[in-house]
Formats: sequence, structure tokens, C-alpha cells
Amino acid sequence: MATDIMDAPIQLSLPLPRSMDTRIYIQLTVKSKAVVLFLTTASAEEATSPTPLGSFVYALPDRYNPTQPLSTPLCTVEPTLEFTTRLAKLITRRTQLPTYVGNSVSFASAGLGGTIEEEMEAFKQVAELVLSKLKSANATPNGVQS
Repeated sequence: MATDIMDAPIQLSLPLPRSMDTRIYIQLTVKSKAVVLFLTTASAEEATSPTPLGSFVYALPDRYNPTQPLSTPLCTVEPTLEFTTRLAKLITRRTQLPTYVGNSVSFASAGLGGTIEEEMEAFKQVAELVLSKLKSANATPNGVQS
């Protein structure tokens, strides 16, 4: 087991693209055999109200085709399913570790109401931030560096 694997989850946030006061909140946990990631959005007005449950997806490396991870949705909410699945597969492909991703990000408060451009921009920002944290945590299968 690599010594750099995080024992406690780390919490991050970044602004929702083209939004005035809404942020994407991220909780990332890296263990020796899996990555667990949760995402949600909240604005200053929504801070006290509960966020609805979004999609929850499990992805794992395909031993026969490492560039195409396998995934299965464990809980589906249609507006968040594609984003969640893509993120789970990306993390699995980069780390070769099983990944659980829970996502209840809402793009309704984005500047243009959640266009595909805003969703792609958010996906890119989240992916870059999470992958940089995974790299610094040395997240690789069984702690083995390639």
C-alpha cells in the first residue's frame, strides 16, 4: 500500500461556470483499492436546504481493454447520469482503480441555465482538479507506479 494514500477525505470547491454565487462542492476519498467521489452544488441561498440525491455510478477497469472502463449506475437520476458516468470512467481509466462517483450537481443556476458548454466547462474543471489531487495522492493500483 502506498504511503501517500489519503486516510481522510478531502473537501474542495470551485465556482460553477458562469454563475454568480453557486459553487461545486467535492469530497474525494482515496483508498488503496478504490476512489470515492461526491459532487454537489449549492449557493448562498440554498446552504440550509437539503440537496436532492443525484446519480451514483460504479466504474472499474476492464482487464482486457484498459482504455474502456466498465461502469454500472447504482442509482440513477437522469439529469446527472451522463456527467456522473463520464467522470467515473475517466477517473478509473487514469488510475486503474475502481471508482464510485455520486453526483447531484445542478446546472440550473449556471449563467445560461445549464447549456452543454457550461456542463462541459464544469466537467473539465472538476476532472482537472480531481485528477491533480489523485496524482498528488499517488493513487495507483496497489501503490505500484507505472
